[in-house]
Amino acid sequence: MNVHSSRLDDKVLFKSDGMPTYHLANIVDDHLMEITHVIRGEEWLPSAPLHVLLYKYLGWEPPQFAHLPLLLKPDGNGKLSKRDGDRLGFPVFPLRWTDPVSGEVSSGYRESGYLPQAFINMLALLGWNPGTEQEVFSLDELVELFSIERVGKSGSKFDPEKAKWFNHHYLSALDNASVAGLLGNLLEEKGLSASPDYIREVVALTKERAVLIPDLFEQSWFFFSAPETYDEKVIQKFWKPETPALLLKISELLEHIEDFSAGNLETQIKAFIHDNGLGMGQVMNTLRLVLVGGSFGPGVAAIIALLGRQETLKRISRAGQVLS
Repeated sequence: MNVHSSRLDDKVLFKSDGMPTYHLANIVDDHLMEITHVIRGEEWLPSAPLHVLLYKYLGWEPPQFAHLPLLLKPDGNGKLSKRDGDRLGFPVFPLRWTDPVSGEVSSGYRESGYLPQAFINMLALLGWNPGTEQEVFSLDELVELFSIERVGKSGSKFDPEKAKWFNHHYLSALDNASVAGLLGNLLEEKGLSASPDYIREVVALTKERAVLIPDLFEQSWFFFSAPETYDEKVIQKFWKPETPALLLKISELLEHIEDFSAGNLETQIKAFIHDNGLGMGQVMNTLRLVLVGGSFGPGVAAIIALLGRQETLKRISRAGQVLS
């Protein structure tokens, strides 16, 4: 790019109080740090000729400059700002940031429950593409494939849902022991505890349902604490006058099942439903209600197997007393 010097206006390099302006401070700082390449947003493009001149006048070798298109709001109208994230409910900063002047706090990706590798992958594809349909890259792959030449010329719209998609992918791909460590931290924050083996079993059943790290607890809390309330809509739909008697029969069934594996429990419960001429949905949804407090969670047989016989019977009994 060639710019005629006559098109440049005079810039203030020192303020009246003797402090340098950004233009001078930036040049001196980069030179002292031996910066060889400067990659920054396109809003700094008009300042590039001035900065090159300053390097020339100071007798220093200028770095190579590249100016990237801006990250745009989700609707594409204007540059993405921290206020957009706060207003629309997604983080803009990598880490939570507090404005030192106003005290205003802006949320960060780390604190919101995003994994570092998901954040890096998402960020790399904002404005750059590898020339293929591949979307998921390891850090080593990004290092190998990235080139400034494949950065687009137009601004890139930020998609908060795509950011969540990346995090869900990476969270699901983590081994259960690693995810159990994340869930264990959440449990500790909430004053709950369980053995590492038990947490790993919970993770195996629930991690696919989590998008962000806090979701690990939201999708599994009932494995660590019995429900204290029950969803009114689910009660109205599935709790019938005959339900307490039905739950009593199911409790008697569970009392005498020796093989308490999920597979055998499912077989036994289905046989009970068939033999008694009951509806599958009615029985399973009622069981789910008394075990977790609503209509969510993994398979009912898997929940029963992991909770164990005594805890399952205890929850059935409590629900029968509370809801009858």
